[in-house]
Amino acid sequence: MLRNLLALRQIAKRTISTASRRQFENKVPEKQKLFQEDNGMPVHLKGGIADALLYRATMILTVGGSLSPKPEVLIASHTVTQDDA
Repeated sequence: MLRNLLALRQIAKRTISTASRRQFENKVPEKQKLFQEDNGMPVHLKGGIADALLYRATMILTVGGSLSPKPEVLIASHTVTQDDA
C-alpha cells in the first residue's frame, strides 16, 4: 500500500512539473481585434457559429418558457370564475 502511494506521488509530481513547461500561444491580440472590429454585428455574435447557436437556443428556451404556462393560467382563471358564479 505504501509503495502504491509513493508511486502515485511520483506520477503526480511528474505530471505537474511537465505541464508547467508547455508553452501556449497568446491569442488575446487576435481575439481583441476580432471583437473590436466594427462590422455591424453585436458583440455576443462575433464569436462565430457557436455563439449564434447558443443565442438562438437561449431565445427559443426563453420564449418557450414564458409561453408554456399561459394555457394553464387561462384554464385555472376560467375555472375559478365559473366556481364563483
